[in-house]
Formats: sequence, C-alpha cells, structure tokens
Amino acid sequence: MSWLRNLALKACLLAMTALAPPAPAFAQGPPVSAKAATDLPVIQRSTPPTAELEAYVDGIVRDSLIQDHIVGATVAIVQDGRVLLKKGYGAASLSPWRPVDPDRTLFRLGSVSKTFTWLTVLKEAEAGRLRLDAPINLFLPETVQVRDQGFPEPVTLRSLMSHSGGFEDRALGHLFERDPARIRPLVIYLRQERPRRVHPVGQLSSYSNYGAALAGETAAWASGKPFERLAEDILFQPLGMQRTTFREPRPFRADLSAPMAPSLAADLSQGFTWNGYAFRPESFEYIGQIAPAGSASSTADDMARYMIALLDGGRVGETRVYGERTARALQTPLRLTPTGVNGWRHGFIAYALPGGLSGFGHDGATLTFMTNMTLVPELGLGIFVSTNTSTGRALTQRLASRVVEEIVGRPTAWPRAPSAQLYAYRRLYEGRYLGTRRAYSGLEGMLERLTGELRVEVTPEGRLVTREGGRLQTWVPEGPANAGRFISDTGWERRIFILEEGRTRQILTSLNTQVYERAPFWSRKDLLAGAAGATGLAALLTLAFAIFRSRRDFRQTAIQARAGLLQGLQSILWLSAIALGVAWGALTPESDVIFDWPGLLLLAASACAIVATFLTVACAALLPLVLRSGRRVDSWTALRRAGFAVTAVVSLAFSLLLGLWGGLSPWAG
Repeated sequence: MSWLRNLALKACLLAMTALAPPAPAFAQGPPVSAKAATDLPVIQRSTPPTAELEAYVDGIVRDSLIQDHIVGATVAIVQDGRVLLKKGYGAASLSPWRPVDPDRTLFRLGSVSKTFTWLTVLKEAEAGRLRLDAPINLFLPETVQVRDQGFPEPVTLRSLMSHSGGFEDRALGHLFERDPARIRPLVIYLRQERPRRVHPVGQLSSYSNYGAALAGETAAWASGKPFERLAEDILFQPLGMQRTTFREPRPFRADLSAPMAPSLAADLSQGFTWNGYAFRPESFEYIGQIAPAGSASSTADDMARYMIALLDGGRVGETRVYGERTARALQTPLRLTPTGVNGWRHGFIAYALPGGLSGFGHDGATLTFMTNMTLVPELGLGIFVSTNTSTGRALTQRLASRVVEEIVGRPTAWPRAPSAQLYAYRRLYEGRYLGTRRAYSGLEGMLERLTGELRVEVTPEGRLVTREGGRLQTWVPEGPANAGRFISDTGWERRIFILEEGRTRQILTSLNTQVYERAPFWSRKDLLAGAAGATGLAALLTLAFAIFRSRRDFRQTAIQARAGLLQGLQSILWLSAIALGVAWGALTPESDVIFDWPGLLLLAASACAIVATFLTVACAALLPLVLRSGRRVDSWTALRRAGFAVTAVVSLAFSLLLGLWGGLSPWAG
C-alpha cells in the first residue's frame, strides 16, 4: 500500500499543518505567570547595531531563499518600542516580477491570525459582553451551539483558548477552497462542519481551527458586527494597521462580508510551491469560511506595530488598545504543564528560547505561506517572519532563535551527549503512537491513521528516535533516563513521556498542540495491508475456481448454490474496492485530496467495500449450513468447502479492520 501511503502522507501533512503551528526549531518553555513576568531575571544583552543586525539577518534569509527554494520573504524586528529592522526579500510575484516591499506587500498569516481573534475575544470580555468561563452556548446563535454528545462539562471560551475543548480535527475538503463561490458564511460553516467531541473539556490540548472559529463567532455575535469588521474596528484601526485584514480578494456577495479592498488586493503576494526543479505559482487559498482561524493578511510594517503594542501592554504611542486585564492574560498560562511544554497564554503559544529566555507568540501556515511571530518580553524584542513558498518552514522556525542567540550569546555546542543508561529502559518508550489532533472516524480518520503514526525507537548508544511521516528527530534524556523527559540533541525542543505501569501512556510535545497516545494493535498499517492482500487473493482464487472448476465441482445443495453466488459477488466487490482504491492513490493529485475530498473514486471504493461487507457477513452466517451439507452426495467437495470457509474468515477479518479504521463510514468524512 505504499502508493496510498505516499499520496496520503503528502496531502494529510499539508492539511494538518495548514493554519496550524509547525513544529519549532526551539522548544517551548514553562509558561510565565503574571507574577513571574514582573520578576524576570536581568539579562545581560548586547543588541547589535542596526546595520550589523541587518547584515546578520540578511545572511540567514538570503541563504534560506537559495537553499530552501523560497521565492520571497518579509521580516520585521522590533525592540523597546522601535523598529530595528523591516525588510523584504525576493519576489512577491514572478510574472510579472514584483519585489517584496515590507511596507506594502501583504503575506498570508495562517494561524498567526488567531492572535487577533483571541484579542477580540479578550476585549469583548473586558467590555462585559463575553465571559471566559461561562458555557459558550450563551454567546452563540442556536444553530451553531455546541452539543454535549455525552460530555457533561460545557465548552467555554477559556477551554478554546487552550485548545482543550475536546473536538476532533477535520480539514480535508472544507478548510481551504479554490473557488470563491464555495465560500460559506461563518455561521453556516460552523453548523455544517461541526466536529465530534472526542475528549472531555480540559482533559488535554488538541489544536482546533474549528474552536478558534467558534470563539471568533462569539465575539461577532456579542458585538453585533461581522467578525472581519469587528477586528478592524477594535484592533487594526486603533493600532494603525491599515494594511491588515481578514478579508479576501473575491467577488462581492450579499451573504458575506465585503471583500478585500482593491488597493490591498493589488499588493498581495502570490503563493508558490517548489516541484523539485521550478517554482509553481498557486491559486489563492480561500479561508474566509473559517476566517477567525486563519484568513488574515498583513505586511511587515503592520506586524511591527502589532508586536510593539503586544510588548508594551497594548500601548501604541498615546493609544492603549486593550487594558491591564488583557495584558495580564497574555502572560498567564491556562494549563499546568511540565517545564518545556506550552501552557497556552490565552491562545498565545509560550516558547523557550536560547539563553534561558521565555517568549510567546504564534506560528502559522497555509498551503503556501509559512509565518512565525515571537515576542521576548525580557529583551523587549519581537521578531516576525513570513515566506510565500511552501518550503519556507525551516526559515520561519529558526530565525527567532538565531536572532535571540545573536543578542544574548550562543548556546552550547551540538549535539548533546547520549545516555548510556537509556537503552536499558527502551521498553518504557518504544512503540507506535497516534496524535489526538485528527479525525476519529470516516475516510479522513482512516487516512490520518495511515499517515499520522509516530514511531519511537531507542538506539544502542542511548538516543531516542522519533519518526513521523518523513521527519526524523533524535533526543537525549534531560535528567534520569527513566524519568520520561527528553530534549532535542541539536536544539531546544522537548518531549515529555507520561509513564504508567512500566510503559509510556502519552507523549507531550513542546508546542502542546496535541498529545500522542499509544496506538491499538489493530491500527498497524502492515496488518491492514496484509488483510487487504489476503482478501484480494482469496477473491481472485474464488473467481478463477468458478471459471475453471471441474464437472464434479458443480454438484451442490440449494444452500450451497446461494452461498456460492454470494461468495462470487463479494469477491467481485472486494476486487473492485481494492482496484478503485489503487486508482484513487495513483490518479488523484495532492491538491484534489485537500480541496475535493474524498472524491468519486474513493467514495466508490468505500461503497463497494460496504456492500462486500454485507455479503461477507451473509456468507459467514451461511458457513455452518454449508459445512453441514458435506455428507450428501450432491454436495461440494471438501476442498471447495474449505475454500469457502477460508474466504469467509479472511474477508470477515478485513471487514472488521476496515470498520475500525473508518473505511466503511464515508458519510463521516
């Protein structure tokens, strides 16, 4: 099934990283409390002169543009209320060629947009129109209110800010749109794409674009304004961010907010992908149907203003955009987490940085734009970087930590030393894990089980290795080898293993966007592939035997005749399902998986499998009657009865696996 795995991996990774924080090159440290924020240690810093800083950043960015195949990037660095650097690199479009202008060129922000959403929610709470700890249904129109689905605790805005509302995560076929005619009003999107609740509120953090959009709708509902207009009125205009907007360039529609102003649309950067030998311009990715989660666009100049305000408690010159209550919230973690794990500062991510510093901000990604905003209160420092190419993640991950290193001094040399004792404890950690940020049912759930597995191994020299998709990372123990704390051997990222009864139960990541849990035995990809192969082989042998059977084999009872007919039909359907699945994997472009999920071929494959499953169950029910007919002269031979039994058992096992994986419930996505 490598054909399916390769296609699914590319598509699913794109969908999962879209509008979500990518894994950082540095780890997230302990959340800083409001009290601790006023008692921070004095950092001996030596900020390089502006020209020296510019030369340093130029070297990093220009090298990345070449090595990582990036068309354009935009950067802003601020400190102590002033702009140290604001610069554009490369091109905003290639045909015609248009340079990136930090004052004019708009880049898509992806999930950095959520920071605006959380601030609108906090400001509405300051105004008394929202309450963070009240059931969210008090602030939503009836059509989109959250159903309890068996969970007694209500979802609250505070739980959404820590991504602990308990929702599964679905993205394929609706998170992005290529055709602006398919964009839906936010309220309709929230009603039609409502995910299942799969965890109790507050149990764990599992990143949710839907949850952020739901929070944005509460602010819009409370204020009586469309969300895009609300963000402009209470954030962008007071901050002087005239070139920042949640609106998108599309034709006017009466049921949607007004589109992006033509003056801004003319300065939007094109998005690009790198296909291995050339840049490919991509069509605009519409996210307006879930705008609060990620549709914002901005310039480096506007983001510099924004970072200055965030670092100064909401002040911009003589204007204060938000009050002391919100300023404290941005320094206050919502979840108690181990050191090195983000505790969510009211929707903002907490980062650990070189030199023992802590920061906050957010990462963002669309299908083509990669973005990071990192704020370091101890240094009065803010770093913003965005790229317009899907290969830009490495740059957006590392730039902030490199700038901090330049200011406070470089960390110890890499790699960190392995632990000689770790190999003896390998059984504590090794195994297969599934992340909680995924669909839990349906075809999308099946695809994510197939592509989203995390494998953990321990090497004899004492390094822990994690493999997820195409990404391999190595770790060393931070403390005793059996304590479950690990740090990257070449960075600052951490992994925390929650141990229970002599083995790992869960894995926490630095970003804390999801928790990895041990995968059940039936979710092994090789088990599913083996069952599919065995079922296909049994079906082929059944049909071949029907064609070339001897004269003696035509003798049968009435029950055996019916059973044989069912067996033949199920064989045709199983082969059709497998063939259609292979065709889907071979012929479906990656973009169709993202935009046009699940597609006709995959639906047809699932439909064939569903009917084949019903026939398989019928054959299994007839099996005792078929076998008991063996003593009669006008009956099947022992070999044919054995073949029928094997086919029924193998097909039944495959049906059970498909049902557990989600392949038999296409209506669930």
